[in-house]
Amino acid sequence: MPGPAIRTDVVDVYIFRRDEHRVEFLQLRRVGDPLGGTWQPIMGHIHDGETATQTALRELGEEVGLDAGQSAAWVVGVWALDQVHPYFIARSNQIMLSPRFACEVRPGWEPVLNDEHDAARWIDTADVPWAFMWPGQMGAIDEILRCIVPAESLSREHLKVL
Repeated sequence: MPGPAIRTDVVDVYIFRRDEHRVEFLQLRRVGDPLGGTWQPIMGHIHDGETATQTALRELGEEVGLDAGQSAAWVVGVWALDQVHPYFIARSNQIMLSPRFACEVRPGWEPVLNDEHDAARWIDTADVPWAFMWPGQMGAIDEILRCIVPAESLSREHLKVL
């Protein structure tokens, strides 16, 4: 029976930073379609022969200038989130299953944007419900706050990829 196509070729990367008082998440304003003018985390397509983790690391370099090798002093860690984000795109009749990642950067780091974005902003945890537009994005942030941020998290070290 025909139905929506299932795609698994897109990853999301949530960049966050923290100090002793707060956690902030980076958003990028997309320039082109789809979703032009909206604020999003890093989103990218998996290339042939790439793993989802390789894509996440490549996209960090391409979209915000955060090369895991050259910028290692700024990167605290990169984690694969446990929950894959499912969502439906009605206009193309596709179900997306998107692996998600978190990247913690040190305070003071700022993104260097490529031509896919025209602005960046940091969102305090308290403002997440008003700044992120999709329930799945808020779910990813909740997972980061519960499973990555706390040093005592049982899953933190098991999810770490860099």
